[in-house]
Amino acid sequence: MAKWTAFPHDADDYSYDTAALKKSWARLHAGDAEPLPTDAKVLAAWALFHAGEFQKAAEAGLKAGGAGITVANKAQSIYTNYLEKSEKTKLELFMEVAERAEAQIGAEPKNANAYYFMAYALGRYSQGISITKALAQGLGGKVKSALETAIKLAPKHADAHIALGAFHAEVIDKVGSLLGRTQGASKDAGLTMFKTALKLNPSSAIAMVEYANGLVMLEGDKKMKEAEKLYADAAACTPMDAMERLDVEMAKAELED
Repeated sequence: MAKWTAFPHDADDYSYDTAALKKSWARLHAGDAEPLPTDAKVLAAWALFHAGEFQKAAEAGLKAGGAGITVANKAQSIYTNYLEKSEKTKLELFMEVAERAEAQIGAEPKNANAYYFMAYALGRYSQGISITKALAQGLGGKVKSALETAIKLAPKHADAHIALGAFHAEVIDKVGSLLGRTQGASKDAGLTMFKTALKLNPSSAIAMVEYANGLVMLEGDKKMKEAEKLYADAAACTPMDAMERLDVEMAKAELED
């Protein structure tokens, strides 16, 4: 594994010992609905993830196996999305996560996050190669179906709702409402997903950012004011870990644009 770019912010506030991590678990995992692990090695890998040690978290998760695969997939996904500079490496890392998550689905067909991270990685991969190209390759249907399964298995999975909302918005934005329908995309479904995500996880900066992006894609400039308010709210969130810090920084960057 080539050396990954380090988390670029001070991570002192995001350092959790076992007791603190268990205590903050519900809040830290309100997005992905991941159950508290029983394996101490998996919990230690999550502590590395929350502290922004994404590469170490991925390696520790893979070594632990079982529920550790989810840590590895999340650490690699978040790292790749926010910190990896090379477009080529990004595509490779996302595809690696998608393949690993697909194997995890085979082993654990009731694991909501196996479906979610396969969809997340394929969705980001699709953005990297262009949504239209991805739809032509049949990736859209795969992403949508995996997210719907994740929500069926874990109805409170806020992040899966966000990602499904983003799927509807991206498809309609790129191919229009009419063609979007052939991919199962609809404006109303997209907006409903974003609203549900925020209800499930009201302090999620990424839910606010993605909802803002989705509003502009689906409704155009007339929703710009509402989108800007969502970006401002996201930028004002207090991050509880390294990933949330990256979300908040992204919201600040959106506001400056």
